[in-house]
Amino acid sequence: MRIDKFLNSVNITKRRSISQDMISNGVVLINDIVVKASKNVAVGDVITINYLSQPKKYKVLQLPTTKSTPKSLQHEYIQEVA
Repeated sequence: MRIDKFLNSVNITKRRSISQDMISNGVVLINDIVVKASKNVAVGDVITINYLSQPKKYKVLQLPTTKSTPKSLQHEYIQEVA
């Protein structure tokens, strides 16, 4: 699954266009490498988002099979890493 779709599917961003904008500005990294929107996410990858206040890291636990997932099930797909 593409990184821009993944961020939107697991409710990290509200819209895919926001995900694409963040990626094009270079604030999204997978395994400490700046990526393009077409980069595929795999189970076990660590996604880093460099927010203005502080960076957040998420570990991919599984890939969603649907376009969107309920926010209550977010913990099944990603785990925030310290």
